[in-house]
Amino acid sequence: MQRTAFLFPGQGSQRVGMGRDLFEGSQDVRDLYERASEAVGLDIAAVSFEGPEDKLTRTDNAQPALLVAGVAAMTELVRRGVEPWAVAGHSLGEYSALVAAGSIDFEDGVRAVRERGRLMYEAGLKRPGTMAAIIGLDEDAVGAIVKRASAAGVVQTANLNAPGQVVISGEVDAVKEAMDLAGSGGARRVIGLKVSGAFHSELVDEARAGMEAFLRDVEIREPRALFVSNVTGGAVADPEEIRKNLVAQIVSPVRWVDDVRALVRRSASLFLEVGPGNVLRGLLRRIEPEAASLPAGRLEDIERAAAEIASR
Repeated sequence: MQRTAFLFPGQGSQRVGMGRDLFEGSQDVRDLYERASEAVGLDIAAVSFEGPEDKLTRTDNAQPALLVAGVAAMTELVRRGVEPWAVAGHSLGEYSALVAAGSIDFEDGVRAVRERGRLMYEAGLKRPGTMAAIIGLDEDAVGAIVKRASAAGVVQTANLNAPGQVVISGEVDAVKEAMDLAGSGGARRVIGLKVSGAFHSELVDEARAGMEAFLRDVEIREPRALFVSNVTGGAVADPEEIRKNLVAQIVSPVRWVDDVRALVRRSASLFLEVGPGNVLRGLLRRIEPEAASLPAGRLEDIERAAAEIASR
């Protein structure tokens, strides 16, 4: 049996023009963009296709735009007979994954990530911070560095993206201290990230509280496909546990390595990156080099993936 896992990217994968080919080629996709725009009072198509980049990159715009792009790609896959056996999403991408699995209604998902983006943006203004990627050190080594650097302020592990790729988050001085320690401690590269806040750290705890209040009124159902959670790194089906994890995710590390390995252990046979970019396929190659994957964000990629799956 073909076990296809849909992977949905998170913030940072957005680019001006994403989804335009799907929009132009499908009335179903045009309807999605119209429904999303009505749900949040923002012209999602205009900000996605025309930008400008600084407008699209704003957290409160990027999050709903990415969700719609991912769900649009998923819709075109399903229309071609490709259904997800499992779903996972990186940070923001969890909402796209839950919409794809029928756990959250599309409009509720768009409203939720618009609110999530707004809350995270405002939390970043109130408690400024930054993030950095550390390449070439494992989780334990980065954890030791973070512990030392915390003398300079708040700094935490934020994303466990792949073996040897860990993102940290926190106050500017503490993150800079951790970057210096990583550079002198054997890291191949240390890269400061252009972000508007210290996401997945205690500095955005106010957003966590706001998201908890918002999600209280959102209906969450048991996913129709296997769903793995960033917070636990394993499969979760209970709606109330999903709700709790979406709240915790705001300040918790993204356990992407564990998510991918959980899917591989359950015999996922093909991974599709459903949405713009190839970030998740790159991480997949580092986590599980033998895993088969295909892009599925552009129309030509979706058609190619559907044809390849049908031929198996």
